Amino acid sequence: MGSKMNMIDSCWRPNPEWRRQRQQLSTCSVGYVGKMTNNIGNDLKHYEVTNPNDDPITPKPGTLRYGASVIQGKVWITFKKDMNIRLMKPLLISSFTTIDGRGVNVHIANNACLMIFKATNIIIHNIRIHHCKAQAPGMVMGPNGKVIHLGPVDGDAIRLVTASKIWIDHNTLYKCEDGLLDVTRGSTNVTISNNWFREQDKVMLLGHDDGYVRDKNMKVTVLYNHFGPNCNQRMPRIRHGYAHVANNFYLGWMQYAIGGSMGPSLKSEANLFIAPKVGSKEVTWRKIGNTNGDKWEFHSVRDAFENGASFAVTKGGRVPKPNYSKDQSFKVVDVKSVRSLTRSSGAFQCSRTSIC
Repeated sequence: MGSKMNMIDSCWRPNPEWRRQRQQLSTCSVGYVGKMTNNIGNDLKHYEVTNPNDDPITPKPGTLRYGASVIQGKVWITFKKDMNIRLMKPLLISSFTTIDGRGVNVHIANNACLMIFKATNIIIHNIRIHHCKAQAPGMVMGPNGKVIHLGPVDGDAIRLVTASKIWIDHNTLYKCEDGLLDVTRGSTNVTISNNWFREQDKVMLLGHDDGYVRDKNMKVTVLYNHFGPNCNQRMPRIRHGYAHVANNFYLGWMQYAIGGSMGPSLKSEANLFIAPKVGSKEVTWRKIGNTNGDKWEFHSVRDAFENGASFAVTKGGRVPKPNYSKDQSFKVVDVKSVRSLTRSSGAFQCSRTSIC
């Protein structure tokens, strides 16, 4: 490696037997998702994807959709070999499913992508998701193994709808028609860690729309991610809820990095913000003209700013704490370490013989 591992990675990556002990990963998550030990146990089903094809209504055994939507209960999905999967409709992932792409090079690209709809306890790990396209309404296998009618979708890489306890770790996401990651409609207890977000206008949306007040309960941890190059805005954009954004690396932006509306609370802690050479040097953006006035709680603690970057904090406000439980808590490290802690962000190629 040659650089210090962050707290999540150091929990499993040094283990040379990680292939045989994949479920160790479930003990490594931190932040609002807590530990993912509900995803393992004696009743765990192991499922290997052997076929990159996709049938959205009658998925065939061996395909990703069969493992993620048809099989119910605790499922740990791995991939037999490198593969490019072109989904014909959004993949609706069942509760207690882990999609684990370690050891192979898996792309989900060039059509529909992932949706977590009314589901809980899901891990998405080490997948490359890109060039996702908007989809017309149609029939698709739902997360409960029954065919449902799904309305139109916008073309996000991963969209959470009324989902909870979701961990999205070590994925590479880029060049999608709408956004890369949406957390919407009452979704909460989400940790977004070690991902590489690049080449995208709208990156991450937390909160469905200004009128959706259920998102006041939303809690999201954004940790050890690499944003850029060529990201424009929403890293994240938050409505109503609370986000703890810590130890991330921001390589420029065009409009802004962190924005919000409807009185959200956000603690930005020990992130490295490198402003673009041209364009806005200001990290934050606040939607004005709504009735909330200045009810934002935007706070910057121990952040570092380069290339003239600046952060407009909320005046006189108290910095809201994440109030993590023992299972969720982690130490936010000094910003000087952020470059090395995010160096292996995104999906990585693990060699067949050694550690990742």
